[in-house]
Amino acid sequence: MTINRRDLLRNSLTIAAAYPAFKAAHGQKQKQLAYVGSYNVAVDGGGSNGKGIYLVEMNSLSGELTVLGLAASAENASWLAFSPSGRYLYAANEVAMSGGKSGSVAAYAADRITGKLQLLNVVSSEGAGPAHLSLDATGKYLFVANYAGGTAAVIAVRPDGGLGEATYTHQDTGSVGPKNASSGPAGSFAISGHDNPHCHMIIADPSNRYVLYSDLGQDRIYVNAFDGAGKLTPLSYVSLPPGDGPRHFTFHKNGKWLYALQEEASTVVFFHFDPATGALKAEQTLSTLPPGFAGTSFTAEIVLSPDEHFLYVSNRLHDSVAVFTVGAEGRLQYKGETSTMGDYPRHIQIAPGGEFMCACNQRSDSLATFRIDRETGMPSFLGKYTGVGSPACIVFFP
Repeated sequence: MTINRRDLLRNSLTIAAAYPAFKAAHGQKQKQLAYVGSYNVAVDGGGSNGKGIYLVEMNSLSGELTVLGLAASAENASWLAFSPSGRYLYAANEVAMSGGKSGSVAAYAADRITGKLQLLNVVSSEGAGPAHLSLDATGKYLFVANYAGGTAAVIAVRPDGGLGEATYTHQDTGSVGPKNASSGPAGSFAISGHDNPHCHMIIADPSNRYVLYSDLGQDRIYVNAFDGAGKLTPLSYVSLPPGDGPRHFTFHKNGKWLYALQEEASTVVFFHFDPATGALKAEQTLSTLPPGFAGTSFTAEIVLSPDEHFLYVSNRLHDSVAVFTVGAEGRLQYKGETSTMGDYPRHIQIAPGGEFMCACNQRSDSLATFRIDRETGMPSFLGKYTGVGSPACIVFFP
């Protein structure tokens, strides 16, 4: 049988036209729900135009985002995290309450079909200005990083998803670094947080045996043993260059590679993590900014692609997403950057399926959507903006 070029072209076009329907018919949902946390009180020079937690819907075929409404009113819901089951959503309310001593954490039941949120309860975060939270692998404990108060806390999760009592609280003191980063780009005036200890992020490692948190003010990443029953035991810490300001970090799924951002230096450090002892060893440091960059910028978020072949970092003020390839031994290679098409990308997130990326441009009150090239890892802007007041983060149902 012979096929001429005209028939081949016609058949190719027919297949391409039918592909979206094929994807939908074979298990890939066309609609994906997500929540966007926002600021209603300005923090670090950002806006205050949000009203709480917004429900958005992504068309998984086109990447288009639609705001469905306000799912919950909340004060500075700057960080959101799902329980491992996806049944519950937790929000860090980055405020100082109770005489300026504590912020709060809210627990919600999340309806996977409608996106409706039901408030379960609100408890103290055990410190002022909670900036990050996460759950252990069992969903029984919530870890909170209180930036303004400088404390790390563990809070029990009730069987109904609500929050119970704090099972552990720790405050580091002293040993703050200089206000200027040792490793920043030429001409940088990036200074923040080296007045006191500032716990910035806290997560369990993939084995759920250790809990790590960064302290921006002390230029340290702390490693703690986790007993699975709500208690942490400090083990060790690794120091970053003075003034560089460790912010967020992420584990590779192999549990042996960790990538950490330094907010003021605009660097990413690749560490080897020993799952037997919890020890961290720095192997590589790279700038998150293009070669030759001079001036001020602050890193914000760091994420790995689902296949973990690429690493992405958002740069505020430079307003870009830096792209790195991940080598066979975990080392990084800078590949390039893409504009976030907005101002101050506080958070980036890759949608389920790995095809689209969203950037929360805090100061321009918008989400921007990008398609990720699976071969090169580079994001390309889809020309689609979604208006949300002072967006801080976006999370998709797991």
